[in-house]
Amino acid sequence: MNTKRNIYKDVEHPFAQYIRIIGKGKNGARSLTYDEAYQAISMILKNEVLDVQLGAFLMLLRVKEESVDELTGFVQATKDQLNFQSLDVDLDWSSYAGKRKHFPWFLLSALTLAKHGYTIVMHGASGHTINRVYTEQVLEYLGFPICQNEAEVKQQLEQRNFAFLPLEVISPILSDLIGLRNVMGLRSPIHTLARLINPFDAKATMQAIFHPAYRSSHQQSAFQLGYKNSAVIKGEGGEFERNPDAKTLVCGIENGELYEHELPKLTDNRSPAEEELDLAVFKEVWEGTQTHEYGEIAVPETIGIALYTMGVVDSYEEAMVKARELWKNRF
Repeated sequence: MNTKRNIYKDVEHPFAQYIRIIGKGKNGARSLTYDEAYQAISMILKNEVLDVQLGAFLMLLRVKEESVDELTGFVQATKDQLNFQSLDVDLDWSSYAGKRKHFPWFLLSALTLAKHGYTIVMHGASGHTINRVYTEQVLEYLGFPICQNEAEVKQQLEQRNFAFLPLEVISPILSDLIGLRNVMGLRSPIHTLARLINPFDAKATMQAIFHPAYRSSHQQSAFQLGYKNSAVIKGEGGEFERNPDAKTLVCGIENGELYEHELPKLTDNRSPAEEELDLAVFKEVWEGTQTHEYGEIAVPETIGIALYTMGVVDSYEEAMVKARELWKNRF
């Protein structure tokens, strides 16, 4: 990133047009077209944008909220600049939020699926929001390696059917931009973009959102990107994890067709938050030496959504029955 402003005293910077389009006041502003969004993020990824422009652009988008065309253009440009090969992966699982109130039960859902032969690539970023537990540190605690390149992803998929790849390996620039969370005081559209990358072109994708308004835009963007099987939910803490204390609306794509399905609330009262996220307790639940009322609902329910999204079952009812079997027989 650079801050050489004075070069542009007499000539407009090429990126200025994109800031102007989205920032031209209440009546003059509009969303970027797909092509404009594609070009704008391409310039950012090539480090052709000044820091001051970057801050203005990201926050204007944040206030306005990204359109489906913008999001699709951002993701496609990013995918086109990545040099990853397509791999035979069943499920792409994004993990960018971290957990604060509850353990990352979704992680046990993913690892259970991997134990039963489903191949999963999980990618995410860590440390961008204070006082949260991130997937990367939990995996390390459980003894799983963090992949640092494509070769290690292939190796882990062969050995464990599961691989975790940090965003900084996928795209150092995107990782830096997510790291600006504490500088800006707000999350930026980069969080949304990163969730949709699907770097190895997995057969199915899953993303969670925190704000319900983003559910549809994620679904529509995945559809425009050509993803055939996908699921988006408002997950607990912003991760792809079924919250038993609330109804869960799944906005999905099944064999190229858009659908919505609502799963019912499963508890009578709001479950208490953990006093502390003691990973020793979490590990004991995974190993079967301890039980956890909330976790033992959240894990199989999340597995069920994944099974349906991968097309393993024909109904959500069947998915949940199979999910409970997989969780019970994870050893």
